[in-house]
Amino acid sequence: MQIQTQTQCKETALITGAASGIGYQLAYIFAAENYNLVLVDRNEFKLLEIAIDFKEKFHTLVKTIVKDLSVPSSSEEIFTELQQDHIKVDVLVNNAGFGTYGLFNETNIIAELEMLQVNLVCLTHLTKLFLKDMVKQGRGKILNVASAAAFQPGPLMAVYFASKAYVLSFSEAIANELENTGVKVTVLCPGSTVSAFHERTGMADSKLLKGKNMMDAKTVAQMGYYGLMRGQTIVIPGLVNQILAKLVGFFPRSWVTKVVRSMQEDK
Repeated sequence: MQIQTQTQCKETALITGAASGIGYQLAYIFAAENYNLVLVDRNEFKLLEIAIDFKEKFHTLVKTIVKDLSVPSSSEEIFTELQQDHIKVDVLVNNAGFGTYGLFNETNIIAELEMLQVNLVCLTHLTKLFLKDMVKQGRGKILNVASAAAFQPGPLMAVYFASKAYVLSFSEAIANELENTGVKVTVLCPGSTVSAFHERTGMADSKLLKGKNMMDAKTVAQMGYYGLMRGQTIVIPGLVNQILAKLVGFFPRSWVTKVVRSMQEDK
């Protein structure tokens, strides 16, 4: 559903997975910073609710696109719709993503293929589609949401960890390619964050999360936003997460993998 289209005086940020969690908090920040918004999610009711709320609070213009990003054609459909509406995207936030939990030989392959489509393929496709115009105009920003999981293998969430490792590597590589173009790429790598993610994946009772004070989505979003505005390539919220990301490289991969396995288990 479209509330209104772009005005000439504001920049526009497109945010996927905008109905909840980090995506919603990022949308809130961009709205408060006087951006027009394109919000993408499959939760139509929540998107409409957010659009009305932001319009009243911030007097910003919001276009909502209800889309299931696990469908391969979704990226092209989003891009085409915005072209038809003459909406130029100045900031692309690839936030949408989800995970599965369990032994790889027992988990649902359909869910994992859909996860790869959302976490990896859609992110890559949207970046490809919107980046060309950004480079042509000599300006633009891209924020890809990865995870602290990107820095090591993750038994019991093997596909999820691997997908986030791709997002980190991909983002670092294109950030390098885009030097001196005016386009900046930032990858946000949060640790465990308060959200519905853990309940959906079935890992809420794992040792990794039990009794842990997790960072809230608002704080993570703020750090991601300010890192993006400063032109940082990698943003890792939380000192402990920053230290762990650096320490991983000093230990044998086999040992790191065993430690992660132990933390992921629910016993």
